[in-house]
Amino acid sequence: MKRYPAFDPPEYVSWSADPELVAAFAETPRRDPARRRVVEAMDEAALLGLYAGLVRTRLQDITLKRWVRTGVISKAWLGTGEEAMTVGPVHALDRSRDIVVPMIRNAGACAEMGMPIADNFRTYLGTGDSPSGGRDLHAGSMEHRVLQPISHVGDVVPVVAGMALVSRIKQDGFVVLTWIGDGSTKTGTAHEGLNFAAVQKVPGIFVIHNNQVALGTRLGQYHLPEDFAELPEAYGMAGAVFDGNNVLDAYAAARLAAERCRAGAGPVMLVGNTFRMGGHATHDEREARALFSAETFAAWGRKDPVGLYEEHLKGLGVAASVLSGVEAQVEAEVTKAEEDAIHSRDTRVPDPATAVEGVYAR
Repeated sequence: MKRYPAFDPPEYVSWSADPELVAAFAETPRRDPARRRVVEAMDEAALLGLYAGLVRTRLQDITLKRWVRTGVISKAWLGTGEEAMTVGPVHALDRSRDIVVPMIRNAGACAEMGMPIADNFRTYLGTGDSPSGGRDLHAGSMEHRVLQPISHVGDVVPVVAGMALVSRIKQDGFVVLTWIGDGSTKTGTAHEGLNFAAVQKVPGIFVIHNNQVALGTRLGQYHLPEDFAELPEAYGMAGAVFDGNNVLDAYAAARLAAERCRAGAGPVMLVGNTFRMGGHATHDEREARALFSAETFAAWGRKDPVGLYEEHLKGLGVAASVLSGVEAQVEAEVTKAEEDAIHSRDTRVPDPATAVEGVYAR
């Protein structure tokens, strides 16, 4: 896809495919026979759908970062470099009935669940026609089966467990999926929610979104094991680890997890390992670069989830013109969404009289 020197991480601006990493990308989901079957069953439409999702998520971040640089908004929380962690699991679900509960860094899940991209932008702009009516910058829409997140990462885990319990009790057959930041695994609410989900055998998927850092604290400063591979066993849950920069591995792991949940076998904890290619938000990019070495950024930069998947598709025989066509279509979609959101900012200022509506239960 196109690179944006003013907004992309520098490692992506000069990105070129590493043949060894491209080969490893193809091999990773094939190591597990079950995941291999899932990937081999995908048709070209499904494969291109994942590519469109990765590009769409990246371009939403590019737009938000440009807005910050040009003074449209003051800051944004991005998922640059972590797109596969969001897109793969969402596409693995039955998006006509399953529910997702993203963290703010998984905001790309909203569009992949069918929520208009403009609504995500409107949420940042606080317009009267945003999903929250201008009250909150966390995007979501239950109409599109997306429960909006909250700032207290990890606190939605008990909520997800409760929603999944409803599905189990009523035998509605829907699965609820959420992401848990590596840092938020240390919160009491997340622990309680995970334990409840395991004991009650609810159809929930809990994705540990391990991007190596919690706010400005490196993983090794608050988590003694090298990874989270053994965490599912601690709760008595089924679990699996996937490559968080490999959208096919993420997709296959989540598809198998959803099948297990729908079969009544209880929840699944997935551990995705990735890396945050920027700050906690756009205001602390310099701090983020100080937390890790340049070599670390360079190593993860070579694993750009969009670039690697694009090269993989070319290796499968997908024509470059087809991929360019998908990118152009998504780019037009995001551009139109930006225009619509800016129009809402200029014409749909929230009515002060609505400030207390929807705040208190009756």
